[in-house]
Amino acid sequence: MARIIDGEKKNLIGENVHKYRLQRRMSQQQLADKLETLAVYICRGSISRIEDRSRTVTDIETVGLAEVLGVSLDALFGR
Repeated sequence: MARIIDGEKKNLIGENVHKYRLQRRMSQQQLADKLETLAVYICRGSISRIEDRSRTVTDIETVGLAEVLGVSLDALFGR
């Protein structure tokens, strides 16, 4: 079944992923490498697309990103 996304932005967390990654002085590749240790496989290019909100993010990926970045899910969603 195809995913239906309204509008150009395909996720709600990309800007915060970018913000928290930079706060931790982590490159996109370093973030991808740390996610891999949790069995969450997102390549560097996909991290870039998440950050510019042109890629969707699964629930498993969202939990992994929050864990690696050391933030709550609420913080990742900007709450």
